[in-house]
Amino acid sequence: MNDRSKSRSAARLAAVQALYQLEMEGTPIHVLLHEFHQHRLGATIEDVTYAQAEESFFDDVVQGVDRRREEIDGLIVARLSKGWSLERLDKPMRQILRAGAYELLARQDVATATAISEYVDVAHAFYDKREAGFVNGLLDAVAKDVRK
Repeated sequence: MNDRSKSRSAARLAAVQALYQLEMEGTPIHVLLHEFHQHRLGATIEDVTYAQAEESFFDDVVQGVDRRREEIDGLIVARLSKGWSLERLDKPMRQILRAGAYELLARQDVATATAISEYVDVAHAFYDKREAGFVNGLLDAVAKDVRK
């Protein structure tokens, strides 16, 4: 994996964490981005050093999901099984799906397989194999809707 790929992977994981914080605390976007830039991206926290993330990519994912949340949520909900709602999903899972759907929708510079694979990897940081498979299937379905 080259340096750009590593920095984008780190940006994706950080974006999911930031989106989770946004949903939990309602922190204003500009404050949230500043906090991550200054204190989290590439930082050492509790003896763990985080990879340096591509800040502009991180910013785009976080701001893009926030700006287009209604559209993104509609894409996700359309692919959930009958009887399921977005609110029924864990908060981290919602953020993984939102970030992945945003990339598929808005980042044509990122290959479909790359976006899906990267968010499956993010899911592995939080969940077991079953949930990562769910991310894969749902994002693949979203990709079919938005990348014709």
